[in-house]
Amino acid sequence: MQQIRSQRIFSLISGLWVGSFITIGFLVVPVLFSSLGDRQVAGLVAANLFKTTAYIGVALSAFLMVMANHLVRQGDEHYRIIRWILLGMLACAVGAAFIIIPWMDSLRDQALYLGLSVRESTNAAIFARLHGVSSAIFMIQSVLGLALVWRATKNAD
Repeated sequence: MQQIRSQRIFSLISGLWVGSFITIGFLVVPVLFSSLGDRQVAGLVAANLFKTTAYIGVALSAFLMVMANHLVRQGDEHYRIIRWILLGMLACAVGAAFIIIPWMDSLRDQALYLGLSVRESTNAAIFARLHGVSSAIFMIQSVLGLALVWRATKNAD
């Protein structure tokens, strides 16, 4: 009974987490850019959303990893593969939260200090490359998140 409750909690948390960051990335941020007239303001808001999402991702992927380990120790082999998916998601979240996003924030702050948008600064090319890397990481994390929810809600055979 305790194991079934743990599995349900795991599925609930993973579903809410994955659903929230996919909603932010594929719905909220595009609406921001299409609704706000100022792309720089939209970019700042989007950056804060992605930063918060990345920090939450680090915490929840680590927490879910602990839960998956607990379920495997209780004999639920179904969660062995899920741990690998979570490890990938944790790597994506750590890379975004502690490497890519701070670097992009630094470039944005340097441009703002000079009274420019980052697209007008001398760092525009590197910012664009980091934006591409960040987008790729987000896409990988989204696919892994969908796989996580799919596997977590699958009945163990």
